Amino acid sequence: MMVLITYDVSTEGNNPQKRLRQIANACLDCGVRVQYSVFECEVTPDRWVQLQAQLFDIYDSSVDSLRFYKLGKNWRDRVEHHGAKPALDIYQDTLIL
Repeated sequence: MMVLITYDVSTEGNNPQKRLRQIANACLDCGVRVQYSVFECEVTPDRWVQLQAQLFDIYDSSVDSLRFYKLGKNWRDRVEHHGAKPALDIYQDTLIL
């Protein structure tokens, strides 16, 4: 399933730069960055449970926020991009690993 993950990490709390980096890296393990704090992640239900738990472990609920948008199977029909910096399409663009 496709999940759009957004986050806002506060500069307050314990080690905000580390939380920011860890959240971004966890999201990058499952998807692509489409804006600074926005990721499109294609995950299986099992992987989604793992990723969500990982993000909950990293973020500080007293100062940070996470938002998850579950876009479903037909997510391509629900996403439009306009302007600069189009996101990488993991299904159509060539990836070199």
